[in-house]
Amino acid sequence: MSWLNSKVLFYRRGALGDTLLTFPILEILKGRGNHITAVGNTDYLLLAKEVGWVDEIFSEIPMGEYEMEILISVDGNVSPFPKERVWIVEHYLRSLQLPLDFSWELPIEPSPNSPLEGCALLHASSGSFAKIPPLHLFYQIEDFLTSLGIRVVYLVGEADAWLKGLVWPVYETLSPLQLAKDMKKAFMLVGLDSGVSHLAAYLGLPTFVFYGPTDPVVWKPIGKKVFPLHLGLSCSPCFPQVCNERKCFDTQTLMERFKKTFYIYFS
Repeated sequence: MSWLNSKVLFYRRGALGDTLLTFPILEILKGRGNHITAVGNTDYLLLAKEVGWVDEIFSEIPMGEYEMEILISVDGNVSPFPKERVWIVEHYLRSLQLPLDFSWELPIEPSPNSPLEGCALLHASSGSFAKIPPLHLFYQIEDFLTSLGIRVVYLVGEADAWLKGLVWPVYETLSPLQLAKDMKKAFMLVGLDSGVSHLAAYLGLPTFVFYGPTDPVVWKPIGKKVFPLHLGLSCSPCFPQVCNERKCFDTQTLMERFKKTFYIYFS
């Protein structure tokens, strides 16, 4: 496949993290002079349009003729899941015979007056409750960072309503693009296997990600400052067949690993 100067239809539905992990495809193809029509969650695809990696975005496949089609779905021509345990970005690019040559940082311009400038961001939620450890873990992280004189802010999005009243202070927006612009000036992020962690890592923030039942190999965010924190249990990864005990979310051990990784990186 040449993927040169063609009209390309790109299709990928899914959550924010799922969408961001396809952006290297869009960047590479746009760099080869293709006109790209992207279909999926338009709020997420606005990020790709903002940096010039797509030309048009739609929530449904529009009428039209396309010389190339990339349909990432169970019934499409690119599987959304790799057959072996490899990074999903590598799986996508190899499936399309594209090189592993892409930007490790999303070139979003920051907000000039970001309310998150210099803050440590905590995102204690995820689209699946199976991925969420006890909230006590984040309270410990908040206390630790605050003791170092670092201002802490919790991020709350549309999937995180349950956090309201349990954490403070909070930053809330339903716009991924606005979140990205404001996050760009933050100090760091501590989160879970969620779209917000993927976005923070892609923006170039030091990003500490707790993995429990999900796979840190397959679902690693894009970024050069990503620090996956997990216990490496023999029963992990197990998602979505998650046990009730969830030993993979032992808060004491995870907190110790976070502090050790934090001190190593910031020393």
